[in-house]
Amino acid sequence: MSDTDSTSQSDTLRTPIVAVLGHVDHGKTSLLDKIRGSAVSEGEAGAITQHIGATAVPLDTVSQMAGSLVKPEDFDLPGLLFIDTPGHHSFSTLRSRGGALADIAILVVDVNDSFQPQTEEAIDILKRTGTPFIVAANKIDTTPGWNPQEGAPIQKTYEEQSQRARSKLDEKLYEIIGELSDRGFSSDFYWRVQNFQSNIGVVPVSALTGEGIPDLLGVLMGLSQRYMKDEMAIDVAGPGSGTVLEVKEERGFGATLDVVLYDGTIRAGDTVVVGGANDPIVTEVRALLQPRPNAEIRTEKRFDKVEEVRAAAGVKIAAPDLEDAMAGAPVRVVGDRDLDEVVREVEAELADIEVTTEEEGVVVKADTLGSLEAMANALQEAEVPILRAEVGDVAPRDVAVASTAREPEHKVILGFNVDVLSNAEAELDKNDVKLFEDDVIYQLVEEYEDHVNEMKRAQQETILDKIVRPCRFRILQDHVFRQNNPAVVGVEVMSGTIKNNMNVVKWEDGEPNRVGQLSGIQENGEDVSSARAGSRVSVAIDGPTVGRQIAEGDELWIELPEKHAKILEQELRDDIPTDELEALSGYLEKHRRRDPFWGK
Repeated sequence: MSDTDSTSQSDTLRTPIVAVLGHVDHGKTSLLDKIRGSAVSEGEAGAITQHIGATAVPLDTVSQMAGSLVKPEDFDLPGLLFIDTPGHHSFSTLRSRGGALADIAILVVDVNDSFQPQTEEAIDILKRTGTPFIVAANKIDTTPGWNPQEGAPIQKTYEEQSQRARSKLDEKLYEIIGELSDRGFSSDFYWRVQNFQSNIGVVPVSALTGEGIPDLLGVLMGLSQRYMKDEMAIDVAGPGSGTVLEVKEERGFGATLDVVLYDGTIRAGDTVVVGGANDPIVTEVRALLQPRPNAEIRTEKRFDKVEEVRAAAGVKIAAPDLEDAMAGAPVRVVGDRDLDEVVREVEAELADIEVTTEEEGVVVKADTLGSLEAMANALQEAEVPILRAEVGDVAPRDVAVASTAREPEHKVILGFNVDVLSNAEAELDKNDVKLFEDDVIYQLVEEYEDHVNEMKRAQQETILDKIVRPCRFRILQDHVFRQNNPAVVGVEVMSGTIKNNMNVVKWEDGEPNRVGQLSGIQENGEDVSSARAGSRVSVAIDGPTVGRQIAEGDELWIELPEKHAKILEQELRDDIPTDELEALSGYLEKHRRRDPFWGK
């Protein structure tokens, strides 16, 4: 069967491509399933066409589902093409002409949960790509006291609810509207929106009962017809253009491409250029495959071969040499154009999403070009340099590259939505390379930042252990226990930390004179290695004699090497207690009276 059903109504206007985004468990798949299920029950079995990675719902079926909200005579678009792999991951994969491939998006938000991490991420992607979207406020049927009306338009079912149920739902919807406002989007219930170009329509829906689904379809069709007609105008007979959704091994075909075709036509036997990991791949289409109607996934023959596919559609392409093709990369049919020119076109599009790398930094792996670009943007904002960024699973060579980093904090691989090849697992430990994995980009970046902060804290603690700490202490009156060899006296620690084996100085005539070295500290008769501000301890000092070099009432200081004083003041001031900072300031002040640049 040729896949021309969805474009049969018009040779010039293609089907708008709709992506579904939102946080995990907010109901993206349920919503798609509800639309598909309703489409099948509204029409005959052929009411929808199952594509690779997409579902085409023709205008007649949309109209049957939406009732009076979509009258076929008001539209000349052929219907809607829903991308089946929901989530921001696939959305960011779908690129064309420097933006998102999807013409319009549905952002699904659970009314009970409002905005969650992946909602935030989806909003960022929508903003960055400038994609128009509507919000499906899902799970309205969970509102206390809600009386469901299967498949009803939302205004009708909303008005027939009790005052209590309506106000409970309003509360949740206004929370979503507030969240959108915080992110710079003006929004309202869709029926109150006058201008959809400057305001986001919020459509309350239930993927379970189908309430609000007619409205969702009506808004999608209305927006596409009103604002996107020009973009839908394509040369159907022209050479096909599409984007790789996924690279998959298929038994009997080898590596195949799941592609969304957004322009022109692709035929079996066509020469195509595909974006590859190294260079563009030039190959010939051996077969175009579509899922068999209601195909059982376990059966051997899951696909029908078709001779041609016209935009907009999803299709599986079988061709030689596709192993290095990348998800998110462009696919171009050469047709009667110059091959070199098409190769340059593909190279230019890949160059648009090339990640800026540096000589020192982290290694980044992502599942698609789109998510790689999103990762690079997030790391750039966090001021994290990137050494290498590639699409694909974590392999031993990634570990080898990461292990060459000079800075310990860069001996890291950040993996977004990718697997780790088994032979790379062992290499990680062997090369002391740390791997971070997540499917939410900003969480991945946060995990890495926490790791770096933890490393810095540990480094500073190590430095603090090795560095001489500042201390001012005073010999107490009537607390001389031994005059010399060593002198043993009682002292009060005024500020800072007194530690054993440190040199002791006494300031005389503006000069620091070393009087000896601490050789023991006792607190309540017990030997201790240090004592903090406020403590009274007895100390043994090798070198001086009480009554000559030191005396009762003297103020003494631990001698700070200049280099240590500099590190404490410039790098560790936030890591030492207030009383140590006070001792440091006093010590620096004394030194800088005689030499203003001491310790700077």
